[in-house]
Amino acid sequence: MDSHRVVGVIGGMGPEATVELMRRVVARTPAIDDQDHVHLIIDNNPKIPSRIAHLLDRTGIDPTDELIRMAQNLQHAGADALAMPCNTAHAYAFEIQRAVSIPLLNMVELTVAELTRNGESPRVGLLASTAVHDAGVYERALTSHGLLPVVPSPSRQDELMVLIRGVKRGASGREVRQHLASIALELADAADILLVACSELSVISTEIELTPPLVDSLDVLTLAIVKFANTQGAGIRERALP
Repeated sequence: MDSHRVVGVIGGMGPEATVELMRRVVARTPAIDDQDHVHLIIDNNPKIPSRIAHLLDRTGIDPTDELIRMAQNLQHAGADALAMPCNTAHAYAFEIQRAVSIPLLNMVELTVAELTRNGESPRVGLLASTAVHDAGVYERALTSHGLLPVVPSPSRQDELMVLIRGVKRGASGREVRQHLASIALELADAADILLVACSELSVISTEIELTPPLVDSLDVLTLAIVKFANTQGAGIRERALP
């Protein structure tokens, strides 16, 4: 009866970003009735140990075991693939993928592939958490494809972290959105394309209006989920990554 494939979402990092992913999936799904929408199984778990505390502050608990537990539970619940709307958490993507027999729709890999499809864009301005930079989550992927990561100045990066933590507290009003837009505008002077590489920043990115192209990693993941869920094909488990 249902030709759609099921996507399990490793969520809660943070809750607002997870809800934003769900909203975008609904908005981007071609649907006439309820049954046309994507079947998502959501584990919106905000109790996952802080990725920033672990990667950036070096004081927090390693969240790998909890992320693996969530991934395995989603697979057991019937998910045909996994998605994780947190760029920072992709520092643990290899361990998560190795622990399950269904594919992880890797937001970082998908986003870098999208950037390379946009043609010659050697300088990519990264709007991301400091933990993403420190862990090299995007830097390694970009440089391996001949793209040059460009990051904000230290003071502007500190401001980005304030905005990210603010979204986690529920601060997403116009003033916050305009603050992000001003940082993006400054970074655009040194980049050929801008990348929103933090899901909290995706939540407040609506005021960004730039001449350089803008790619939002959450949009990339959204479209990958919609495409995967609406692509018929038996034996997805047999074709899954090891």
